[in-house]
Amino acid sequence: MKVIERLLGGLAADAPVRRVLMGAFWTAVSLDTDPPRCGLASSLRGGPHVSGPPLPEAGRLQEHTARELAAWLRSDRVAEASVGMAAYNALLDVDESVCEEINAADIILSRSVGRRVVVVGHFPFVEDVAKTAAACTVLELEPRTGDLPARCAAEVLPTADVVALTGTSLLNHTFDDLIGLCRPEAFVILLGASAPLTPRLFAHGVDAVAGTRVTDVPAVMQAVSQGATFRQIPGKRLLTLTRNPRRAERARGR
Repeated sequence: MKVIERLLGGLAADAPVRRVLMGAFWTAVSLDTDPPRCGLASSLRGGPHVSGPPLPEAGRLQEHTARELAAWLRSDRVAEASVGMAAYNALLDVDESVCEEINAADIILSRSVGRRVVVVGHFPFVEDVAKTAAACTVLELEPRTGDLPARCAAEVLPTADVVALTGTSLLNHTFDDLIGLCRPEAFVILLGASAPLTPRLFAHGVDAVAGTRVTDVPAVMQAVSQGATFRQIPGKRLLTLTRNPRRAERARGR
């Protein structure tokens, strides 16, 4: 089963949509629930709009229910998939009692010493990982100096002991191919605000998910509407869900 179908198959609830915002960097979907709920996802827009606008229903998205928007995760239009991921994260019931407030970078750093690491997406912690890892390779759609282009995934992922995948791989539908290139014994973490905090990902080879829960909906919606970067968005908690919680405990030095 492909990951998107497994994720959508786990949604039991639905709710009216209050507002959809697609900011410069982040997309937010808030729901008309008590208490209010909100989900985040990266804002992807794709290339030239030769086949029409990125969001054909722009201006009418609130006419859909949250589950209807979440189903847009299947869309080949990455802007629609961004809305779908944000709606999914808003609907998702997260058991915070089994999550930990531990930075994904700490988990990756603790497991990277002397090992081969591949990071899909250029995250801020890459330079620190490179100092202690036996090898640290970054795969990027838009490579910076020292990065490899994403097309090299088939060459480097099978060699990795530790793999950090960006949550946007769910939006652009590259997750299934990328996870299929990882060795079964590799430690794989999916991270970023797009990453859904659900154990359903464990069935697809993910060992840990580092995602975000919105705690102050108005503050998040305002920041997103004003083009905030992730660090500029207030009213959120960074949580990590781990297949084996002891791995996270070791990362904190317990």
